[in-house]
Amino acid sequence: MYVVIEGVDTAGKSTQLDILKKNHKKAVFTKEPGGTEIGLKLRAMALNGEATSKTAEMFLFLADRAEHIEQVIKPNEGKMVVSDRSVISGISYAKELPLEVVTSLNLIATQNTLPSHVILLELSKEELTKRLSGKTNDSIESRGIDYLLDIQDRMKKTVEMLNLNHIYIDASLSIEEISQKIEGFING
Repeated sequence: MYVVIEGVDTAGKSTQLDILKKNHKKAVFTKEPGGTEIGLKLRAMALNGEATSKTAEMFLFLADRAEHIEQVIKPNEGKMVVSDRSVISGISYAKELPLEVVTSLNLIATQNTLPSHVILLELSKEELTKRLSGKTNDSIESRGIDYLLDIQDRMKKTVEMLNLNHIYIDASLSIEEISQKIEGFING
């Protein structure tokens, strides 16, 4: 089982991942970008805004994704793997190229290895505004609320385009309600 938790920043992925770690002690937990040694370097470069070109930024994330599939996902195929972000984010954040082109590049990077379970935590414009106002934003979050809402919409389109097994959850629900919905989806 290859489970991914998706959502724009501040949607509550980290909180839900911490709960999953307590409930699934034998699972392998990872993240994109940064789930491998080279991935940590690529993640730092991308989130610090070192790539001035959006295309270069996308290729940093593609390189991370290819390493992640090879070093983490494939070696653990017989186990439950839970990832903070995945190919869905990779496709959704690469807005400068047509969706079909970005999807093709990501399918090459992942060797067509796709998640078996996708959990997307959704935020309303009001909730996203409230959550972002209370934190220091990285180079991606600094692009603004409309940008992040567009990314969230692209995540949904990507999930549907790839025909992935998924659940959309209102991220403004209580932590416990969200956790119960996630467990129900994973165990269902």
